[in-house]
Amino acid sequence: MSETFQALVVNKTEQSFTVEVKPVALKDLPEGEVLIRVAYSSVNYKDGLAAIPDGKILKSYPFIPGVDLAGEVVSSTDERFREGDQVIASGNGIGVSHFGGYSQYARIPADWVIPMPAGLTAREAMIYGTAGFTAALSIHELEQHGLDKDKGKVLVTGATGGVGGAAIAMLAGQGYQVVASTGQADAVAYLEGLGASEVISREDVLGTGKPLDKQLWQAAVDSVGGSPLASILSRLRYKGSVAASGLTAGTSVPATVLPFILRGVNLLGIDSVMCPADIRQLIWKRMGADLKPANLEQLVDREVTLESLPEALGDILQSKTIGRVLVRLF
Repeated sequence: MSETFQALVVNKTEQSFTVEVKPVALKDLPEGEVLIRVAYSSVNYKDGLAAIPDGKILKSYPFIPGVDLAGEVVSSTDERFREGDQVIASGNGIGVSHFGGYSQYARIPADWVIPMPAGLTAREAMIYGTAGFTAALSIHELEQHGLDKDKGKVLVTGATGGVGGAAIAMLAGQGYQVVASTGQADAVAYLEGLGASEVISREDVLGTGKPLDKQLWQAAVDSVGGSPLASILSRLRYKGSVAASGLTAGTSVPATVLPFILRGVNLLGIDSVMCPADIRQLIWKRMGADLKPANLEQLVDREVTLESLPEALGDILQSKTIGRVLVRLF
């Protein structure tokens, strides 16, 4: 292989901020036991923040973003991985504090690398990406707290986003009645195609604003936070649960303790970054098996190259994408 390759490099100085595709040398990659030839990465909201001056994601420059990647092992000093192995890497600071997936080659610590599960290709793994993993982890946690097909409807907020879309497809594939909430009125056909049995607006989630509102859903996958999350808590059925993983609607949740102490609801925090390796591997295996929806490909908005990636990063911050954007590196 060549000693240099192409990567998207973000740089910030006192005078300027740049996002450009440029040659990078192998010697400039951070330390790690596994060198990976990256086939695919994906575009996540956090990646969009990394590509703007005030995104408050990156702490050092120059930097290669991309919070996830899938590809083939080129070399490894760790006996768990061999040349030619298909692998996935995400979380653990990849694309935030450790050079990420927007690079034709990545060097990753072995403890952060997951063998490609049976049932998934590199492309399919990145159709999921970090967003899909977060959705699957949310469903897994909800199952641990009583999620059951016979207990009623499941709400998914931020439905046209990566987490929301994957959650809808996975839940519908498992036979759940899924209610999709979105602010995009033209996305109904897309969401129904993923398996949503009902599509409602963002405003419909808010209800009356009472601390205890009408009980509607047995559970929810929430990727928006803020006031919508407070409303969800007030409208869950007795012993219901919400898996919370996002903050696009804000970080403050104006809720009371009443749903917790009078209805026994559960607020489950979903952390896809520092998730333990054994749970991470279990979830990825499920994403290639029982949680893999037959319509996985319908989650794809488009596929881009490094050269067209900057535009896609801007689009995700402006909610101009519906579904997942894949990044093809080779």
